[in-house]
Amino acid sequence: MRPVRFALWLSLSVTAASCSIFHRDKPTPVVETVRTESSPAPPTAARDLADVMSTELKLTADQTTRVRTVLNGTLKESNAAKEKLPAQSPQLMAELKRININSQKELRAVIGPEKFKLLQTKSVQQKIAADMQQKQ
Repeated sequence: MRPVRFALWLSLSVTAASCSIFHRDKPTPVVETVRTESSPAPPTAARDLADVMSTELKLTADQTTRVRTVLNGTLKESNAAKEKLPAQSPQLMAELKRININSQKELRAVIGPEKFKLLQTKSVQQKIAADMQQKQ
């Protein structure tokens, strides 16, 4: 083989070997976002949680709408606290606890004491957590 042909053949071989059609079996890397406790919750979290709660607790359309409103407020307050206060600080933990207590009071008023008691059972909480995990 003459040197010019060999150089052309070699460059075409290298180009073809690096072409994606020859490497279809290699998976594309997937980048996952890792959320921590101090990360802000995504804006869809309140809607998704309200939908899951509605299904599990058999809420009416009005209750679902009101639960979504409560959860949206809770989400905004907790995200604001996470931005304002240092992560893992006692102040942040106290603020999140206060927000959670207020949210639970509002939820109890919206869904009623019987469904709220059901919501607090371990089996329902595990089911809701599993459903939320699938939505993410």
